[in-house]
Amino acid sequence: MDMAVYTACYLAAYLLDLGSYHWPAGFCLMAAALWLYGAEYRRTGNLVHLRGIFSLFWVGGQGVACLKLSRLQVPWSPVTWICFYLAFAGFYLTFELFSRREGAAKEPTGGWRTGRPARSRISGRGGQSAQPLGGISGVGLFESVMGVTALSLAAFCFEAWYLGYIPFLVRGVPHAYSYFHVTGVHYFTVSCVLVPALGVLYFLTDRGRSGRCKKILAAAAVIAALAIPVLCVSRFQLILAVALAVFVYILWEGSFPVVWGAGIAVLMVAAYVVLTIARSHDVAYLNGIFEMKNSNMPIFITQPYMYIANNYENFNYLVEHLEQFAFGMRSLFPLWALTGLKFIMPSLADYPILVNKEELTTVTLFYDAYYDFGAAGVLVFSCVLGAVSWLLVKKLRRMSSPVGYLLYAQIGVYLMLSFFTTWFSNPTTWFYLAATAAIWLFCLAIERMRKG
Repeated sequence: MDMAVYTACYLAAYLLDLGSYHWPAGFCLMAAALWLYGAEYRRTGNLVHLRGIFSLFWVGGQGVACLKLSRLQVPWSPVTWICFYLAFAGFYLTFELFSRREGAAKEPTGGWRTGRPARSRISGRGGQSAQPLGGISGVGLFESVMGVTALSLAAFCFEAWYLGYIPFLVRGVPHAYSYFHVTGVHYFTVSCVLVPALGVLYFLTDRGRSGRCKKILAAAAVIAALAIPVLCVSRFQLILAVALAVFVYILWEGSFPVVWGAGIAVLMVAAYVVLTIARSHDVAYLNGIFEMKNSNMPIFITQPYMYIANNYENFNYLVEHLEQFAFGMRSLFPLWALTGLKFIMPSLADYPILVNKEELTTVTLFYDAYYDFGAAGVLVFSCVLGAVSWLLVKKLRRMSSPVGYLLYAQIGVYLMLSFFTTWFSNPTTWFYLAATAAIWLFCLAIERMRKG
């Protein structure tokens, strides 16, 4: 039923866009995105269900792009429309296939966490106790928070010393952050994004067992970890850190207080503005890049719009200008980067990014999949994502380690920002996943030592 609704809305959007009825086309897809997310939430009671998150943001983002508010946006190729459809259909149907094979096409109405009732809305009330289920403990989380923060701070200080500047303190250099990278070290600097989520897990699992001193230290570590993206003037890393923490909280509690959400939104908007100014991106500079059809469009609408919409345009630009496929070389870039092979054989990474404007380099999750194998690559990659997402949702009900919630949250955020970057052909993503695995093994070892 849901796939039929999506297909009907997608076909209508395509025909409307073909007739230059851009706003109706966009609203058609946005309505489909809301329908799909709502249907998933009604079935599972999970606010951050992976299929629901992907449906809302991938399909909704395409709807936003269909509004065509910028002169940079052009009519999409039929191949682009086919690829966008395959990206969603492959994910959705693979997830559905595995669900039906497990006899779980409809999850229990009791909710997505065994023994906890589903929440009908985001609530400011705590509901039932968040006492860890199935013997989950927070052993090792405090040490993980402190360790990752110390490592990230040390790496940041080294980069600042080696490069001779801190991006936040530099003026008149719009791309100061882009140059703030020491090869190999920067991965450890940006690992700070994991700390707020780890901190949330620590406080949720502790429940008053630790002393005041440890709590103050953990809170200080979280603040320090959030300060690093600010000092790096990285809006993206700050958003990622906060989103991971919010996802982890929702996964554990089943809800998120409305007041907290509003407060975080206000603080994030303020931080975003400050970091935009710190990066020397004034309104004239941004309007010149975005080329909006309505020159009077407020920048607080223009900027988020283009950071969503132009990524789909860049995919279409790739479809129309790619001369030959890379046959896996783009998607394997993390291997070339993390092993250092790209420095020994530069030709391994010698595949230029094709975008419609030099300054706007963000792309969709499926950009490299098409770059490698065309529409077939997009379909296969989306099916793999659907299978992995189904497995994580299945494991969520029987999660034995709190670090598992951090892993789930990472995949959830990557799907939420599926319109923004390739993620899985980005070496930093795999570094985050490796760091998460290391934290999980560390916590497991500490727990076994205490029991043994």
